[in-house]
Amino acid sequence: MIKSHKIGIIGGGISGIAAAKQLSEHEPVVFEATDSIGGVWKHCSYSSTKLQTPRCDYEFSDFPWTQRDNTSFPSYQEILDYLYSYATYFDVLKFVNFNSKVVEIRFVGAGDSEKSGEYGNLLAGHPVWEVGVQTSQSENIQWYAFEFLVICTGKYGDIPRIPKFPQNKGPEIFKGKVMHTIDYCKLNEDESTQLLKGKKVVIFGYKKSAIDLAVECAEANQGAEGQTCTMVVRTLHWTVPHYSVWGLPFYMFYSTRASQFLHERPNQGFLRTLLCHMLSPMRKGVSKMIESYLTWKLPLEKYGLKPDHPFEEDYASCQMAILPDNFFSEADKGKIAIKRSTSKWWFWEGGVQFEDGTKLDADVVILATGFDGKQKLKAIIPEPFRSLLEFPSGLMPLYRGTINPLIPNMAFVGYIESVSNLHTAEIRCKWLSRLVDDRFKLPSVEKMLEQTTKELEIMRRTTRFYRRSCISTFSINHSDEICEEMGWSSWRKKNWIAEVFSPYNSQDYQEEK
Repeated sequence: MIKSHKIGIIGGGISGIAAAKQLSEHEPVVFEATDSIGGVWKHCSYSSTKLQTPRCDYEFSDFPWTQRDNTSFPSYQEILDYLYSYATYFDVLKFVNFNSKVVEIRFVGAGDSEKSGEYGNLLAGHPVWEVGVQTSQSENIQWYAFEFLVICTGKYGDIPRIPKFPQNKGPEIFKGKVMHTIDYCKLNEDESTQLLKGKKVVIFGYKKSAIDLAVECAEANQGAEGQTCTMVVRTLHWTVPHYSVWGLPFYMFYSTRASQFLHERPNQGFLRTLLCHMLSPMRKGVSKMIESYLTWKLPLEKYGLKPDHPFEEDYASCQMAILPDNFFSEADKGKIAIKRSTSKWWFWEGGVQFEDGTKLDADVVILATGFDGKQKLKAIIPEPFRSLLEFPSGLMPLYRGTINPLIPNMAFVGYIESVSNLHTAEIRCKWLSRLVDDRFKLPSVEKMLEQTTKELEIMRRTTRFYRRSCISTFSINHSDEICEEMGWSSWRKKNWIAEVFSPYNSQDYQEEK
């Protein structure tokens, strides 16, 4: 028997809970594959994992942190507690079906797109999608029918990205232990210490998860008998010790209207484009100023960790990582070593070997090589829609970061990034709830594709790492357009000075009465 509902939400992370709260009037059904909400904060966090921004930059607009002026970065457990408090306060947990894994989605209706070139209403009045769900209690699949689906499975977790190795040179010949960070996250503090202590550990990667892991490894190997943890770094990225540059708050450089005025944005017109071009030396100067501070503050050149590309490119691709306080102090003590390598590598019995013939002895090899979020989507979304999920460039065409114009009655939340992914998800869920309630209409499919193409082209021109779908350099403009579409004022501050020079955060987007 198929159970029919209006709205289904797949995923119980930050985005899924935000969507459930905003769509609560429709009593959505939320499918969460595990036994808890929280997504990557629950299942992809180490004991040392912390938020990379102050808590006031990572909160729901109608649920401020109790200690929001605390400038320390909250731990993953504090974030989970905050999310549970939010879900409990707004009675969202009643919508969540835990231990319910979506294994298949079937298209059963044409939606409400009778007019050629129009997207149609999100609530079609009849089922458009059927969702097959398997619970931990049964091998049978229960089917549900929905008029509208919101996909919130996210870009991270679940499916690790594993390098491919030559035949007979993979992990099977290595006598030590090999794991991806997704498996390391499943260990408790004692188990992780036992895995790392006294062991020669090699970590592949240099993003936040790899950096945090290297510090945990160093801390487990204190004392004379402790071993060195080696990070194999292929692609360099700028790292930041704190949110201050030459004594100035970091938000001044990228998070105000004045600072983002220097950057290209969609629909800006000829004069604005010309002005943006004329101001490009100032924009490059800001990036150089930050680079000079980081090179002065951190021993990047000493360890061969100074990137060749501008800082702006990492910020524009949401790849700026906050360094743990003791990363370089552990490197100075010899507990963390850096090996730069862009060559292919493989395993041998006692460790890993590189194309140039060099070898690293290892007892444990940990792959901090990221996740394949799109594969998660492709595993459940049927053809022909599977082939429409992304452009040939690999980027997802999402209007307002939410609607794929080519896929009917389906939304995606959590697939574009900014400095605060929570705010990015929440404001799009507010927009989505008003769209579901038919308070405004979407443009034609053609115009939506045109808008998404403009945004993707800006990302491509701004950074070589554009495939991450990051809007950080034009995030305020992105929110402006969402507000205008909802019928809200796009200028959210009390006066023009604050509007131009103070940073934007979730509190600026509280519901308009």
